[in-house]
Amino acid sequence: MADPIAFWCLAWAAALAEGSEHISEAFRGLLPRNVSPPGAVDISALPTLGRIRMALSTMLLVEERETASVRSPATLIVAPYAIHEASIADFAVGHSLAQALVEGGAGPVALTYWNSATHEMRGYGIDAYLSDLNVAVDDLGGRASLVGLCQGGWLAAAFAARFPAKVAKLVLAGAPIDAAAAPSSITRALAAITPTAIAGVLAINGGRVLGALAFSLWSDSFSPEFTAEAVLQRGDDPALVRLFNEWNRRTVDLPGVYFVQTAEWIFRENRLARGAFRALGREALLSAIAAPVFVLAAADDEVVSLPQATAIRTLCPQTPVTVRVERGRHLSLFMGRRTIAHAWRDIARWLADADSARPRPGKRARARIAPACKLTQDGTKAAL
Repeated sequence: MADPIAFWCLAWAAALAEGSEHISEAFRGLLPRNVSPPGAVDISALPTLGRIRMALSTMLLVEERETASVRSPATLIVAPYAIHEASIADFAVGHSLAQALVEGGAGPVALTYWNSATHEMRGYGIDAYLSDLNVAVDDLGGRASLVGLCQGGWLAAAFAARFPAKVAKLVLAGAPIDAAAAPSSITRALAAITPTAIAGVLAINGGRVLGALAFSLWSDSFSPEFTAEAVLQRGDDPALVRLFNEWNRRTVDLPGVYFVQTAEWIFRENRLARGAFRALGREALLSAIAAPVFVLAAADDEVVSLPQATAIRTLCPQTPVTVRVERGRHLSLFMGRRTIAHAWRDIARWLADADSARPRPGKRARARIAPACKLTQDGTKAAL
């Protein structure tokens, strides 16, 4: 893992030489050259979701180019907002979970394409993103099925807890729901960086966390996860490998307030799992989630450990929870050819199936394990 102190010393020296107004750009200039700075959002290359439905301060809400289905409710993919941009959900033909959902009958399908944080967005916190997510759901009809990917998963779960009547079904894919359930690369990385150090990064960059810095600090720990072969579940297509490497180098900047709240509230203090998370003025309790839940996790995920992802089973005791564990690593959950062809096609059918939204009358909801795997009591893999 790169040493943040070395970055800061170099950045401050360069910034002082140029003048304080150049601190952020001077710092960016010291980051690795193989990481692309954020640019204008370009959705033209997305194979499925190529139309902008509306633009909000935090995101573009994008949807299918041609929506043939009029099924209600809609399915809204809540993309991660961490290091990379949202095309992870619609990467390439055969490697697009959005495509699998559309073709599997879960449409109409839309995606939160989060904007890279500008200087003006530096004060945006979690509530800003929940608020715009609420606007997106209202625009899609007032009730939607949410598909939360990685850190988009805890955001989707928080929304479902805050607005249970607005969520028809909830899919959590590789989502860190209970950070205390087991260590992971994210929790270990945050443990190595003190709040004081984070405050220093924000001071250097005018209240933002540059995506290139986040990538540099954590990419060493994630390197087994972030290779094209591991992610795509194939390494025989040079064009796809090149496309993945280009995606992996594209980063997004984050508002400092959002980053600090996520680091402290979700990972260090574990507020969501402990029932101490406040969202838009009220407590958001996971036990209040009314929607059926489908959990998709990766057996060899180091970014979000298996117990972190499957803990929702015990935290939502009054709603049906289905757990499915696939072979592979973290990003293969969202881009892997095998996972897209099997797991996401099954998720699409689950979303389209009206019966899966109806718990059996007179019986307490119980967690159901999908046939792809078996789990032990603590959520670790027993057999695959």
